[in-house]
Amino acid sequence: MASTDTGAFSPVLTDRQVAFKRWTALLLLALGVLIAFVDRTSISSAVADAEFVRHFDLSDTGRGWVNAAFFWSYGLIQIPMGWVVDRYGVKTPYTLCFILWCVATALTGMMSAFVGLMIMRVIVGAAEAVVMPASYRWIRNNFKEGQNGTAVGIFAMGNKFGPAIGAPVAAWLIVHHSWQAMFIITGLVGLVWLVPWMFLVKSDLPKKSEMPEIRRRASVVSFRTIIVSPLIWGTMIVNFCYGYFTFYCMSWMPAYLVEERGLSLKESSLYTFFSFAGIAIVAAIAGWAADRIIARGKDPVFVRKAFVIAGFLGACTVLLGVTADSLQAALFWNVTSLSFLGLATANNLALCRLTLIPAPAVGLATGVQQVATSLSGGVAASLSGWLLQVSGSYALPMQVILVFLIIGAVTTVVLLRPKYAPKLPASN
Repeated sequence: MASTDTGAFSPVLTDRQVAFKRWTALLLLALGVLIAFVDRTSISSAVADAEFVRHFDLSDTGRGWVNAAFFWSYGLIQIPMGWVVDRYGVKTPYTLCFILWCVATALTGMMSAFVGLMIMRVIVGAAEAVVMPASYRWIRNNFKEGQNGTAVGIFAMGNKFGPAIGAPVAAWLIVHHSWQAMFIITGLVGLVWLVPWMFLVKSDLPKKSEMPEIRRRASVVSFRTIIVSPLIWGTMIVNFCYGYFTFYCMSWMPAYLVEERGLSLKESSLYTFFSFAGIAIVAAIAGWAADRIIARGKDPVFVRKAFVIAGFLGACTVLLGVTADSLQAALFWNVTSLSFLGLATANNLALCRLTLIPAPAVGLATGVQQVATSLSGGVAASLSGWLLQVSGSYALPMQVILVFLIIGAVTTVVLLRPKYAPKLPASN
């Protein structure tokens, strides 16, 4: 039976009941990250809306900065959030931050000035910083190595179906109502998630008497040990390269399809859905497939690295989309290239945040890695906006994606090795 260190399940439950509650809680985490990604990516549909652009008098560079604002605060708070969940559990920090980002999303629809818009995006980013450290902390405590690929694949479906669902929903709300209504509705509706979360998942907030031991375990691997590890730097590079492509698609895909390929906002949201649905489905299947191969006795590190490398190389087909003459070919490769990256999704996350990381340091290590992921979102959004403005075409921003995909594949081969992982002290 998997560990229940989080205190989420009663020891008198049968194995079947424990398993049911464990997978139910995982589904809630997947739904939570889906809501988080809906709220963070709704801005991409807004910056493709002419009325929103006129309202805030945005240039292409300005649109890039609006897209990027979320990621700067998101990255800044990742490490503190990792520290918090390693010591204070998952449920309480997650609950408080969930409420904050939903309310801030709703308030975005009430902003009339550019400064107010940016402040709300910064708050959403800071509050959502809890999602990844808390979720991977919970998965590490409740699933075994042979289940990690499947568990992470299911969880990752949430952060991919988030933009897949969020793009068409946001576009529909903007077209039929307004961008203001879109933010208010998506922010407030998300709060419904709190009902099953509060009733189905028990609090894992440690008792005062338990805190010294929890702090001791959380401090077994120091921040210095993590930050000097070649593996951690390798995972940061890999996650930056992976995130650059996915966050480019979240931030700029609707605008690219509208402005470069001539689709309407509603049509662009449909193809955004197909792209992110594709990566979500492939991620879940690839995670499950890797688990099955590992269960037959194959080396987990080798298996997961093979999937990650295949995902990066397959995603390089994005270049075929940007150079395609026909709309149909461009749309096909637009969807296919991001779907290919799904081969890397669950296996990269399982490898970088679970398999190669000592259990006491999962939250902190995830927070450190998420800094790189967050930076990739900020860089992809703002750099792509600047490249678009200076070149007048989406070709240059998309060519930069190819460079990062190749760097990601090479780094996976060279640095993602067990010998480079942070080590526990000998006494542990």
